[in-house]
Amino acid sequence: MLGAEEVDEMFEKILVAVDGSESADKAVALTVQLAGAMGSEVTVMHVREVEIGRFHGALEAPADALAIASAVVDRLAEQGIVAKAEVRSAPFGRAAAEIVDEAQQGGFDAIVMGSRGLSDWAASFVGSVAHKVINLAHCPVVIAR
Repeated sequence: MLGAEEVDEMFEKILVAVDGSESADKAVALTVQLAGAMGSEVTVMHVREVEIGRFHGALEAPADALAIASAVVDRLAEQGIVAKAEVRSAPFGRAAAEIVDEAQQGGFDAIVMGSRGLSDWAASFVGSVAHKVINLAHCPVVIAR
């Protein structure tokens, strides 16, 4: 059983992965609760997936990707939580690896994300991003439902 002091210091740095979905909104609400209770530093991450190959291209514009992350940073700021935005581009299907890499490189204590994102149709073929993050992460992964 953890004491109050251990819990307060447990998640000093939280990485919240967002994609603009309803599930990501739930992850942000959970992040507000966690970061508020623990005084955590938060980074809001959005992975902008790009197609590689003969018909390569981006699935969303860089400005749209930044807008998604920035809107969440603003929402957190309204709740008194200090946050910054991080946007990365990755080949389609590599979002989970990018999230895990950011968490490890940034020394994050936890990853918060929704259970289902905007690319659910693809999840049936390649596995969900949340499932992959859970299996690859070095730190606790909190899934909002």
